[in-house]
Amino acid sequence: MKDVKVLIVDDSPFQIALLTDVLTESGFDVVGEAKSLEEVIEEVTRVRPDLVTMDMTLPGTDGFECTRAIHKIDKDIKVIIVSSMMDDELVRKAKKTHVCGYIQKPVDSEELSLLINRVMADEELYLELEKLYSDVFKEALLNIFNKLTKTVPEITDESNDNIAIHSEGISIVMGITGKYSGRLILDMAYETAKSLATMLLKRDPKSSEELLNIMSEIANMFAGNACSMINKKNKLFGLRVAPPTIFHGESINISKAELENTFSAIVKSQFGNLTINIGFNRGEGEWMSII
Repeated sequence: MKDVKVLIVDDSPFQIALLTDVLTESGFDVVGEAKSLEEVIEEVTRVRPDLVTMDMTLPGTDGFECTRAIHKIDKDIKVIIVSSMMDDELVRKAKKTHVCGYIQKPVDSEELSLLINRVMADEELYLELEKLYSDVFKEALLNIFNKLTKTVPEITDESNDNIAIHSEGISIVMGITGKYSGRLILDMAYETAKSLATMLLKRDPKSSEELLNIMSEIANMFAGNACSMINKKNKLFGLRVAPPTIFHGESINISKAELENTFSAIVKSQFGNLTINIGFNRGEGEWMSII
């Protein structure tokens, strides 16, 4: 990642000194400071920073007005709020003002550095994810089967084609958030799900609801473990999984997602076949906030 030029906006000399020390020690290039709207416009025009740390309360103005002024000069300049105040309303307003992130004072140097690096992560980070995610998800799935069933399925028919999915009966869909957004689908026939659930429970599932809950939790463990493994390789990804959504029944079709990179495969297990489909987008995912 290139050197990041940072402008500090704060009306407190004490806070400016603290942030300057923290940012400099973390390897960022502090190129200026501003204490008012007029100084913000002047300094942004003069130094053209890559990123601005923005206090919320400033004489005669606030962080939102200053952010709008910055983006009139250059919409590509990233702004993160660094403020003692933080609540849901402020966060909502910050998102609407195209602020990239929010962190509360007093700042932790490691958290601030991580937030800035995530916000500023460039094409190289996405290419890293693109290169590793399919192998990591395959490894995570094999680990889950091995731990739960003491079996190792075979992964076949691997493809990077982004196609619509015709469900075999049960489709579990999970969103992935973080630096980049993504989606995971785990699909199987009822017979496969019942065979797997029966082995795990050591009895037949009591109901279709119990069966679906078990498959949902397997998908949750699969996606969660894979995302954790990716985050260990590079914490800038910050991937998280959303709660699963389950579709089941006959003639279920899931249209192809608007994803820039996809991976699909058939998982041949002793319980029956399953299909996995994972994909990510290059664009920004979850709004970055450290609370």
